[in-house]
Amino acid sequence: MTAPTLPPHSSPATPDPATEAHPGTGTDTDQHGSAPGESLHPQVIAWFDEHARDLPWRRPDAGAWGVMVSEFMLQQTPVSRVLPVYEQWLARWPRPADLAKEAPGEAVRAWGRLGYPRRALRLHGAAVAITERHGGDVPTDHAQLLALPGIGEYTAAAVASFAYGQRHAVLDTNVRRVLARAVTGTQYPPNATTAAERRLARALLPEDEGTAARWAAASMELGALVCTAKNESCHRCPIAAQCAWRLAGKPEHEGPPRRGQTYAGTDRQVRGKLLAVLREAHAPVPQGALDRVWHEPVQRSRALDGLVSDGLVEPMPGGLYRLPLT
Repeated sequence: MTAPTLPPHSSPATPDPATEAHPGTGTDTDQHGSAPGESLHPQVIAWFDEHARDLPWRRPDAGAWGVMVSEFMLQQTPVSRVLPVYEQWLARWPRPADLAKEAPGEAVRAWGRLGYPRRALRLHGAAVAITERHGGDVPTDHAQLLALPGIGEYTAAAVASFAYGQRHAVLDTNVRRVLARAVTGTQYPPNATTAAERRLARALLPEDEGTAARWAAASMELGALVCTAKNESCHRCPIAAQCAWRLAGKPEHEGPPRRGQTYAGTDRQVRGKLLAVLREAHAPVPQGALDRVWHEPVQRSRALDGLVSDGLVEPMPGGLYRLPLT
């Protein structure tokens, strides 16, 4: 995912307080006595200062809530699809309390076709908790962020970093790929984040909070724009001369095959079609209207049951359905 970052003189990143050794070295400095990432930080940050995209959640007026909204929306969704929905969302709900006042179904409706609509429910739940527990302000404390519903390890670190300039290791797919190639010499990171990756990310963090925040933002952008999953642009990379994977001759990935996600014909597609009907309706929808969106009754029924189970659809008496009110 392409996560948000702040402008040049704002801070975005915070690692866990504990400093752990660089894997395989037994120390947090290299053989010359410098921190492991010191040779990478200046080049990547300088590149970012020149090439960072101007995105709304990176602007100072976005605030912590804007950063949090972007983090939820950008999970597994490209920036181009997020931008219009993000702008509409913030115009309608500029603060968590504004969203918390609405029914959760309105969040699902406004989510549109971003996909993975449970994110909308989780963001609504986080807004309610922020309003009730923190007076409507996104908390600055990492532990308090992590305690919010729908907030996991990555999102808590990202919001603390990108919104408040704290020093956290922010490990999204882009950062993991940059570290895998530049430091460990492998084409792709493991399918799931490992403890070794977390140790490496923490070991590479600059000690200074502002620089660490900038490094988190810059390394993420590098993965999004240059060190991409396919057709990487090594000729544009500021650390190509130090990249372990490139220097090793770009060895092919040796792990399990990396399967692309399919959509056509899947339950996800059916769920999306069913939700589209409910989003466009402002009154309860009869079963017959839902039956028309997909020809195969068993799959259609399974998809609808899944939406109800996930809290995205609320069944009503008389075979009617609506987006959730509570």
